[in-house]
Amino acid sequence: MSQQVTVTEHILLHQKMVPGATGQFTRLFNELVLSAKIIGRAVNKAGLVDILGFTGDINVQGEEVKKLDEYANRILIHRLARSGVLCAMASEENADIIEVPESLPRGEYIIIFDPLDGSSNIDVNVNIGTIFSIFKRKSDPDAALMSSDVLQRGSEQVAAGYVLYGSSTMLVFTCGDGVHGFTLDPSVGEFLLSHPNIRIPEQGKIYSVNEGYERYWDRHTKKALAYFKSPKNALRKPYSGRYIGSLVADFHRNLLYGGIFMYPADLRDPKKPTGKLRLTCECNPMAFLAEQAGGMAVDGVNRVMDIEPDHLHQRIPFFCGSRNDVQVVQEIFESESRRKKNR
Repeated sequence: MSQQVTVTEHILLHQKMVPGATGQFTRLFNELVLSAKIIGRAVNKAGLVDILGFTGDINVQGEEVKKLDEYANRILIHRLARSGVLCAMASEENADIIEVPESLPRGEYIIIFDPLDGSSNIDVNVNIGTIFSIFKRKSDPDAALMSSDVLQRGSEQVAAGYVLYGSSTMLVFTCGDGVHGFTLDPSVGEFLLSHPNIRIPEQGKIYSVNEGYERYWDRHTKKALAYFKSPKNALRKPYSGRYIGSLVADFHRNLLYGGIFMYPADLRDPKKPTGKLRLTCECNPMAFLAEQAGGMAVDGVNRVMDIEPDHLHQRIPFFCGSRNDVQVVQEIFESESRRKKNR
């Protein structure tokens, strides 16, 4: 572990390399790091206090809200609103854009987050995490905030990352200059650089997908799965199947070891015909990380970060990971599309 480099030092070094940097981003990131420490502490002692379990509420996604979800959401909104550099926030748990009150200092940044990804695993002590995506406002800061300021393409992210709460607490992020991982040292209370310049292997050996839903998939998704399970692939043997059911945990493993994560569209729920994952708070940040680490992310055919969001909680199919593996899926989808057109 690089004991000399804290996450704050790393961000300050990055700031010096950016012409005209004002320090606003550093202040925002400091509040994000503090929020992660507070949430991580709550996660670690959740079984000892009345935090586990459901609140009885339903969020905008139609899902039951876990108590720890609600706690993480409140911490992030409270701390980030006071950074003095945000004009707006958006959360997976809130139906609408959250504007920073006029009573607080404002800035030009916008953050979109999933406060606690994988929360269905909270009660069984499986890794969960916080995912975030940061943009800069485009419209006049003296005018009213526009929806287009929040609904930007993923390619316009200035930073993205996640905090993984598990056997250790890790912060993994990119500012567009590669992907770096920091591990929280609880003895000093600092995130220390542990995984500099992470590169995802070009060729993976793992596929991550919930095969229990295979009967609801379309022909090309089934064909892609068959490729990874067949000995007639790039490995000349079946890939290993690994699926945790927490996007942060599955992505993190594949980022380090190589492989592909898939959450395709399915016909299981008529309300979610394009899949379960949200473009703005889940897919865009993970796509940015994957690309910065040398991987890829597509919705089957299109690059995820080229998709123009049409609403805050838009869902898309998601295929992300090692470049060779994602390209195979993309080729299968493109081939199936051509076949349909030529009928």
